[in-house]
Order: sequence, then C-alpha cells, then structure tokens
Amino acid sequence: MYKKILIPTDGSDFSTESAQAGVAFAKQIKAEVIGIFVAPEYQYQVYVDFIPPNFMSDEDYKASMQKNGEAYLSKIQSDADAREVPFSKLITFSDTPAREIAKAAEENQCDLIFMGSHGRSGWGQLLLGSVTTKVLSSCQIPVLVYRTKKKNSAS
Repeated sequence: MYKKILIPTDGSDFSTESAQAGVAFAKQIKAEVIGIFVAPEYQYQVYVDFIPPNFMSDEDYKASMQKNGEAYLSKIQSDADAREVPFSKLITFSDTPAREIAKAAEENQCDLIFMGSHGRSGWGQLLLGSVTTKVLSSCQIPVLVYRTKKKNSAS
C-alpha cells in the first residue's frame, strides 16, 4: 500500500479541504504526508524604464511567498498532528507547478499524490484544475483526485 503521500496546496478553501481529506486517508492507511506549496516565480519588470520605489523586490517577494506557504502548510500540519500522522513540508518556486509537484513526489520517494479537483475561485480555479490535469498526464506516480464539495452560498 502507500507509505508516503504528497499533498499539494495553494491555500484556497478547496485545496485545504482536499488536504484534510488526504491527511485522513493517510491516517487510515498509516502513511506519512509531505505537504507542498509551489509559489510562482518572481516576475521581473522587463519593459519598464522606471521601477516605483514601493515595487516589491525579488527578496521581499520570496519572503512573502515563503510566509504564505508556511501559513498554508501549517493548516495541514495541524490536522496531521491532531491525527498523529507524520508530516513534513516543502515550499518551492516554479512557474510550472505540475512539473514541480511531480518532481517533488519523485525526489521524496512518494508513492501517491493526493490533490483536489478545484483550487482558487475564478480563473485560479481553472488553473488548479489544469495543474491537476497536467500532474495526471505527466506523472508516473499514482494520483488520487479528491472531488471537493461545493459550498452552498445560501444559508
């Protein structure tokens, strides 16, 4: 069975829901979990003659994304700790998140990737959907896609 599960997150509610389901699954099969957050690379201003003084530097951007990643992964870690599931985390930077997720799974000898079918809302939701699709089509490691439940907007 599966011993080490990679669980990607983008910090969205859907992603957090699927991560919690992944931790619960890991508990059932007595597997360990590696949480991963893939932040987009810093975008340099190429065709700008003047860079405003309040424009974020590469170092500031990376520190900010590292802080965001820590916050997103801490939710998974709290759930893993509560369920007594061994947990470690990765924060990486890449403009090709699907490739980075597959690479991290291989490098960490994961035997399963557990990820959600939805991510951020709006255009970001399409992005994670495409990330999931790209991981499914490019990775040799099994991928379990968790179908998140839509939240009811009416109370």
